[in-house]
Amino acid sequence: MESRLIFLSSFFSFLVVFAACSEQKTHTAPAIHDRDSASMMVSYGVNTLISDSGVIKYRIVTERWEVNTVRQPTRWIFEKGLFLEQFDEQFHVEGHIQADSAWYYDQQKLWLLRGRVNIRNVDGLEFDSEELWWDGLKHEFYSHKFSRLVTPERTMEGTYFRSDEHMRNYEVTNSVGSFLSADIEEDSGQQPAAAPATAPATPADTAQQAPPMRQAARRHASFTKKQQ
Repeated sequence: MESRLIFLSSFFSFLVVFAACSEQKTHTAPAIHDRDSASMMVSYGVNTLISDSGVIKYRIVTERWEVNTVRQPTRWIFEKGLFLEQFDEQFHVEGHIQADSAWYYDQQKLWLLRGRVNIRNVDGLEFDSEELWWDGLKHEFYSHKFSRLVTPERTMEGTYFRSDEHMRNYEVTNSVGSFLSADIEEDSGQQPAAAPATAPATPADTAQQAPPMRQAARRHASFTKKQQ
């Protein structure tokens, strides 16, 4: 009886081993993780000067600077914040830019600044927004987020902003704020027409006296009017 049990146990073990060997296994590749696109350089506590065409243009101060040439498009990543100073040709500070996080797409020469974006220049101008694009090829700033611009003469707020790199020629549309009458006269290219003595100006008259707007800004303004 004992030998019979041993035989049955051995036979059952043989069947289990045979079934296990006969099963087909599907071979799969390991999952792709972010580490497969690891950056070529990660630096901490950075304070360095950046040159453009052999001329020092910027100082970058950041807690963490990551350079990734694997992801497309290639980029510099500043997820721990960025402080950037601009210099003129005589190495004088023109202003500074500060943001909670930033990305620089080096092939397109395009910056994306996010978070508490702040710009100040030597003319006393201060700009604040939650997002700002900086096009190094067109040499201009622009934003489609709510922005606030303060100068010694005026305060402007709006949902569309565009300016040159020096923050001296700028425009804000869909805006509210305080303006000087000289600004409106300069933009329109003519003296403001006086309203008739018998009746106030109609909306049509006001539209004729308004300064010309860029095509993109005009579409944006009409969209806002429909929403209201």
